[in-house]
Amino acid sequence: MENFRKVRTSEEEMPLPFLDLSPDVVEMKVKEGSKIRNLMNFAMTQMELKGSRQIIFSGCGRAITKTITCVEIMKRKLGGLHQVTKVRYKTVVEVWEKQDLLCDGPAQNLTVHKNVPSICILLSRDPLDPNQMGYQPPEPQHGLSEAGQDTAESSTKGLKRLLPPSQEELLPKKLQVQVPDSLRGSGTTAGQLD
Repeated sequence: MENFRKVRTSEEEMPLPFLDLSPDVVEMKVKEGSKIRNLMNFAMTQMELKGSRQIIFSGCGRAITKTITCVEIMKRKLGGLHQVTKVRYKTVVEVWEKQDLLCDGPAQNLTVHKNVPSICILLSRDPLDPNQMGYQPPEPQHGLSEAGQDTAESSTKGLKRLLPPSQEELLPKKLQVQVPDSLRGSGTTAGQLD
């Protein structure tokens, strides 16, 4: 492959893997180079200001981690969102062109078809079918959870972490030194070091 260079990459378009989507559903296609800040600003505007009920985040290959990060930020900021996650494979087509030092012949292209993992995550304000694969219910809001626990206590949000002890607290005030009896006769006495 050292004599070839990548000319073009394209993804196979696939239909969304969800049924019964609302007509105002927003689809966020996350790419490897996408900025999370830009994605979240647009997504939050659609959900809060424009009143969209559902949003889909999708990404493939190296963009999967960024896609999941966006979903978790959205769930934390809005709360009460139902989630369905679908994982599948997507075909990516890469076209490579031969870099020939001799310009006599026609350019030779090589086409590579790759199957890369892909993820689609649907977030919805409206309840979704809890029996479908990949469903996650909304996280409990403040107040009492289903188990009757106060969720404010069980949440890590707002808790202070204990700081490690300072250097002075780790050192003892006085260090006791014990001298064996064999050395005591040589004029050395047991004492305290400050």
